[in-house]
Amino acid sequence: MTVTATDHSVASGRKGLNVLVRNKRGGSGPPVLFVHGATYPSTIMFDYPVEGVSWLDWMAGRGFDAWCVDLLGYGVADRPPEMDQAAEANGPIVDTAEAVGDVKRVIDFILAERGVGQLDLLGYSWGTAIGGQVAGDLPEKIRRLVLAGALWLRSGNVQIAVPGQLGAYRTVDADAIVKRWTVDLDDAQRDAIAPAERLRAWAEAAVATDPESVRHDPPRLRAPTGVVKDVQQHWLKGDPTYDPGRIRCPTMVVVGEWDRETTPEQGLEVFSRLTGTAERRFTMIGGGTHSLLLENQRHQLRDVVAGWLSA
Repeated sequence: MTVTATDHSVASGRKGLNVLVRNKRGGSGPPVLFVHGATYPSTIMFDYPVEGVSWLDWMAGRGFDAWCVDLLGYGVADRPPEMDQAAEANGPIVDTAEAVGDVKRVIDFILAERGVGQLDLLGYSWGTAIGGQVAGDLPEKIRRLVLAGALWLRSGNVQIAVPGQLGAYRTVDADAIVKRWTVDLDDAQRDAIAPAERLRAWAEAAVATDPESVRHDPPRLRAPTGVVKDVQQHWLKGDPTYDPGRIRCPTMVVVGEWDRETTPEQGLEVFSRLTGTAERRFTMIGGGTHSLLLENQRHQLRDVVAGWLSA
């Protein structure tokens, strides 16, 4: 099967700034759009080759028309001018409302490119809040929905929390990424999810998606803080940014057994609130964390998602 790969710049809601949309296509199936989380871009989450094959590669190789988007401030997308200044010089940027608007623009771009009226949508982590809002707002354009690592209300430790006054962006280095990935896992669980070398290699690749990372020692990735603002002002106060009950399309919630950031309990809560769809599913995959899509059990995740989207 021949797979075609293309990158597109799509105008965002900010004048003069574009998001990046990547496509890998191996067949004539309906398009599926992947939306990333709060810290890392789609191009490093969904198009990073693990043992030679990324999730987008895998989807395209099975006939899917697979797309992903890097939102403003992430990956290959343009960075808002606030990111050229000290973080504390400006308030939070690229929040959920802005991301929702840009994902809607990307959806319209893809539908126009393909000459179709609907696509499938997969949100990961923060992307589930974006995707859930989009699906509720655009029921006529979303055919099937996947919420992978579904964000919902919680108390206690929040992995992306930032102490003190929020600036425009936060920074993370490779050590912090690996620590966050393996938080609260015992030695046997760490060994089970993936080789330590893979975690380290991916963490360094993720940091390198920020062209300015090398200005720091060690290199550090900048990530916009709009989502952190939303977590602090809405989610931690019992005020979610979207209502799962507004979603009308068939929806699957999928989560790793060892996910400490968007826990299985959170996923079940989202599932219980999917009262507006006639078809819903909850799937928990054993032996996986919040970064399941890069781990040894990624094949189970890929199979489950492909099966859902092929229904």
